Amino acid sequence: MRVIGRRLLLYVVTAWVAITVNFVIPRLMPGNPIQTMIGKLTNQVTPQEIQAIRSAFGVGLSQNWWTQYWHYLGQLVHGNLGVSITLSTPVTTVLGSAIPWTVGLIGIATLVSFVLGTVSGALLGWTRGSHLDNLIPVATFFQAVPYFFLGTVAFLVFSNHLGWFPGQGAYSLSLTPGLHWSYIASVIRYGELPAFTIILSSIAGWMLGMRNMMITTVGEDYVLMAVAKGLPRRRVIWHAARNAVLPSIANLSLAIGLVVSGALLVELVFNYPGVGDLLFHAVANEDYPLIQGIFLVITLCVLAANFLADLVYFALDPRTRTPAVV
Repeated sequence: MRVIGRRLLLYVVTAWVAITVNFVIPRLMPGNPIQTMIGKLTNQVTPQEIQAIRSAFGVGLSQNWWTQYWHYLGQLVHGNLGVSITLSTPVTTVLGSAIPWTVGLIGIATLVSFVLGTVSGALLGWTRGSHLDNLIPVATFFQAVPYFFLGTVAFLVFSNHLGWFPGQGAYSLSLTPGLHWSYIASVIRYGELPAFTIILSSIAGWMLGMRNMMITTVGEDYVLMAVAKGLPRRRVIWHAARNAVLPSIANLSLAIGLVVSGALLVELVFNYPGVGDLLFHAVANEDYPLIQGIFLVITLCVLAANFLADLVYFALDPRTRTPAVV
């Protein structure tokens, strides 16, 4: 538990540094970004909305950074990330409507890709030199193809030409969003082609990484001893794969953390309403509060995912629970 406590303290400090950097960066920009935003919105917003814009970056333009910084931390504690300039809506509300779409599509596709790639990589490593190795060049080819090209071709061929999948968007616009089967089925149907292209373009990385680690692991003494003792093949593969999968778990933690940022090209090609598409429009419109909120959420999600990966390491690898001997 002491190891977990130290890691948790490290992530708390890292989160504080990230929050501080997120506060400082807009204030280091040339000129005054807050006044620039307010100037663009003259006669378009109410005085209350202008005050909300000021509050998104601190108490006021005339106050020192230290005062603004403490006010900024207080706003974060209360879940206040400011107001979006372009949407005139609280950033938390905007993110709350975009994150479920990204997590639902990119998150599930990432997990499916990880499971399929890891399992197939373990089998390829155990049966290296067999006909299954023919899967490697095929998977590597799809990973080497730029995603925007792969997604565009998939959309033009399977959706636009053959009509096997629906068009762009997240669901049929003729349906009313809600917890009813027709809407849920439409969401699943519209997400099939984007999810398939994500899996196809990313599975090779998990497959090759697991295969290489598996080849190294099967040569270890404990695996050779297990085979010599006549243990069932399934049990030997499981023990070898349990150690070989550890580097993949570290990579998965980063992939899951970055899911919140969305796959920008995925959402642009398929016009999917996720965080990646939201970030693109926020940057294009210089929506500083929204950009700041998105970066903060991405950072915290990456840290949380890495902490969960540490917990998985702690459970799978007994060496992490043993104090270092100097």
